[in-house]
Amino acid sequence: MAVKKKGEHPKIRIKLVKSLIGRSDRQQATVRGLGLHKVNSQVIREKSPETLGMIRKIDFLLKVEEVANDQPQ
Repeated sequence: MAVKKKGEHPKIRIKLVKSLIGRSDRQQATVRGLGLHKVNSQVIREKSPETLGMIRKIDFLLKVEEVANDQPQ
């Protein structure tokens, strides 16, 4: 299996679709760690194991979709 260089992960778009009101401090910290601030804010991140683990913890708050590598951030 070929070794990927750092930065060769595919990109994903992460959008916060539910409010953080009433959520635990850990869930709020995870959302902030992904770079999201308000409802409907979105970021583009690499699809790394670290990012996927954060998404898995709060998947009910997010909408996630793959992004073509040639699209600008």
